[in-house]
Amino acid sequence: MKKTGFDNELYVKSQIKTIKERIKMFDNKLYLEFGGKLFDDYHAKRVLPGFKLDSKIRLLEELKDQCEIIFCINAKDIEKKIRADYGISYDMEVIRLIDIFRKLGIEVNSVVITLYKGQSTALRFKEKLENMRIKTYFHTFTKGYPTDVDVIVSEEGYGANPYIETTKPLVIVNAPGPCSGKLATCLSQLYHEHKRGIKAGYAKFETFPVWNLPLKHPVNMAYEAATADLNDKNMIDFFHLESYGITAVNYNRDLEVFPVLKNILNKITGEDIYKSPTDMGVNSIGSCITDDEVIQTAAKKEILRRYYKALVDAKEGKCDEEIPKRIKLLINELKISKNLLPVIEAAKTKEKLKKKRAMALELQDGTIITGRETKLLSPAASLILNSIKHLTDIPDEIDLLSPSILKPILKLKKESLSNSKNLNLNDVLIALSICSATNPIVEKALKNLKKLNNTDCHATYIVEKNDLNALRSLLINLTSEPIFYNEY
Repeated sequence: MKKTGFDNELYVKSQIKTIKERIKMFDNKLYLEFGGKLFDDYHAKRVLPGFKLDSKIRLLEELKDQCEIIFCINAKDIEKKIRADYGISYDMEVIRLIDIFRKLGIEVNSVVITLYKGQSTALRFKEKLENMRIKTYFHTFTKGYPTDVDVIVSEEGYGANPYIETTKPLVIVNAPGPCSGKLATCLSQLYHEHKRGIKAGYAKFETFPVWNLPLKHPVNMAYEAATADLNDKNMIDFFHLESYGITAVNYNRDLEVFPVLKNILNKITGEDIYKSPTDMGVNSIGSCITDDEVIQTAAKKEILRRYYKALVDAKEGKCDEEIPKRIKLLINELKISKNLLPVIEAAKTKEKLKKKRAMALELQDGTIITGRETKLLSPAASLILNSIKHLTDIPDEIDLLSPSILKPILKLKKESLSNSKNLNLNDVLIALSICSATNPIVEKALKNLKKLNNTDCHATYIVEKNDLNALRSLLINLTSEPIFYNEY
């Protein structure tokens, strides 16, 4: 069993308390810019062992009588940007989140399509949302931003955006990804609220970087690795240090925009509420770490994972070649060894020995399982079969897959347009589920699939889409060499 280093119960309680205290600072009306993922924050789970995926859901459920949600999406990101962990576009992610919130009984107020310039994709998305009975607004670029505060805070600036009617004391403003216009939406609403005599406030909830951890702490550097495509850099919040004599960590974009934001907030509210970007935050995550050594090791592993992902993305032309170089600098600075993920060397050794594409997986108890390409199976299919056999104490010579089930599947694959010669992981999982109806051993083996959650796995090649999606569905942390399957 892997060690934990984070107290999730303390985190939920402390975060709720902090948010409630911030609401009271204002006229019982707070616009909370909610950064990061509301659901399924796998990055936080990986770098903070003990963090639960439902943490933010729990705190929102506790606050649901007091809150409503506005989602933002940049017009140019619709149908284009992809959420990597699910492989779905940002617009579909917004719809997915709305559906989840509705089922939880948490009110979704509306969707704001930001930086709108008449894009046809934005118009189609608005129509789709309205057909789902979701109020949808367009916000355009704010006139005067960032230099002319008098224009920004006027009817020509934020006043040009439509006012969104809200009724709850806490309005959470979220988005499927970065650069979606959350801040501009919050400030636009603040302008309209103050015009109406409501002294609403603004705050920010960002999970990372962690303000009260050291600048070069692996958790904060893992955040840099995760946002290498944005070229984010963690920095000492010099505004906070100057005002309070306390060292705090923030990131470059918040520090760069703070003087502008401070002037805008002053113009809207008539006072200086915050002295630093750190002041604006409500994140209490750093105070809930219980074992720093465990956390540091987990964060270093995540930096390695991000590096391999960036190498693959660069190979496939999905990102600039500078991105893996940026992450490599972090690896060098922290002196992170590839041995921290033993599956890397294990997979390479297996491939060298068998001269076939291979994969390796580290079980929760540290056991390394390998799999390779065979005439019947893809490396991923072979690996998962070997893993559940080991977990179920099934000897290698016993076949879990019935020939009578495999025969029609192989025939169909051979005759299909794909002309695939072996079974991918998804094929095998389906075949196993069919076999489990009549074979109790297979049924028992399938129950052990959940023990593969949050395990590390490495492939000696770029894993193809079907296997990739199946591994993702098993919540396996996959890294890959930047080599195409048929590249020699």
